[in-house]
Amino acid sequence: MSGQSTASAEMQFFSLVVRSGSLAAAARELGVTAPVVSRRLGQLEARLGVTLLNRTTRRIGLTTEGELYLTSARRILADIDDVERELTRSTTKPTGLLRINATLGFGRNQIAPLVSRFCKAHPQVQAQLQLSVNAPPLTDDSFDVCIRFGEPPDARVVARLLAPNRRLLCASPSYLARRGTPKSPRELATHDCISIRHGEDAYGVWRLRSGRREEIVKVHGAMSTNDGDIAVNWALDGHGILLRADWDVAKHLRSGRLRQVMENYETPPADVYAVYPHRHQFAGRVRAFVEFAAAAFARSTRASA
Repeated sequence: MSGQSTASAEMQFFSLVVRSGSLAAAARELGVTAPVVSRRLGQLEARLGVTLLNRTTRRIGLTTEGELYLTSARRILADIDDVERELTRSTTKPTGLLRINATLGFGRNQIAPLVSRFCKAHPQVQAQLQLSVNAPPLTDDSFDVCIRFGEPPDARVVARLLAPNRRLLCASPSYLARRGTPKSPRELATHDCISIRHGEDAYGVWRLRSGRREEIVKVHGAMSTNDGDIAVNWALDGHGILLRADWDVAKHLRSGRLRQVMENYETPPADVYAVYPHRHQFAGRVRAFVEFAAAAFARSTRASA
C-alpha cells in the first residue's frame, strides 16, 4: 500500500474485512493474526469516534455508521483507481459502466444516436442512458454525465460546452394566415402559443430580448406538453406559435412548413452542456464520451452554418 494515504489504506483494510465476513478470514487474507486485525480495526474506530462493526467470535455485522463508511470508502477507492488509470495511462481504451442522463426529446433525438456511435467506437464501455423531464440534482450520485441546457451555477461540477442553442419563435403558414403575424412581444398575448413544460422553468413565461431591452411575456394557449416533438407537430398542424430550439425546427423552416416570426428578438442562452462531478474528470470513459460528444456537435454546427 506504499504511496497511498493512511485514509485510503484504512478504507481498503475496512473493505477487505467486510468482504471477508470475519476477522479470522480477514487475518488469513492479510497474512496476520486475528488479534492484529482486531487491534487495527479498533484503532480505526477510535480515530473516527464511532463503532463500525458489531463483532462476535464467528461473524461481524455493519453498524449504521459502518454502512455509511463502507459506501463512501468504495466510491472513493473507485475514484482513486480512475485517477491512477488515467495518470499512469495503464489502459489506452475507455472501459467500464458509463451512466448518462438527458432530457426527453433531446435525449431521444440527439443523445441516443450519439451514444450508439460512441459504443461502436468503444466496445469496452457499457452505457446506460436514462431520459427524464427534470435534470437530476447536481449532487445525485446515480449518473456520471448529464446533458443539460444552460451552464449550471455550481462549482461542484465540471460543465463542458457542447453546442450553442438558439431558440426561435415559429408557426405554420396556415396559422399566420388565419391569425396574423405578431411583431412585438406584447402581441403574443393575443395569440395561441404552444407551451412546453420543462424542468423548473416558469411555465408559459417567455423572455425575449431586443438589444438591451428584455421583455417578459406570459403566453396563453389551449395546448401544452412536456415533449418537444409533440409541440413541434402541433405547430405544424397550425395550433399556434412555438418557441423551440433551432435544430428541432430547422428542417421545417427550410421546407416552409414553419415560418420564423419576430426574428429581431432573442431568447436567454440555453446552450447544451455536458455536466459531470469533479471526481469523474479523470475517468477515461467520462472524458472519452465528453470529447466524442463535443466533436460530434462541432461537426453538426459546422455543417449547418
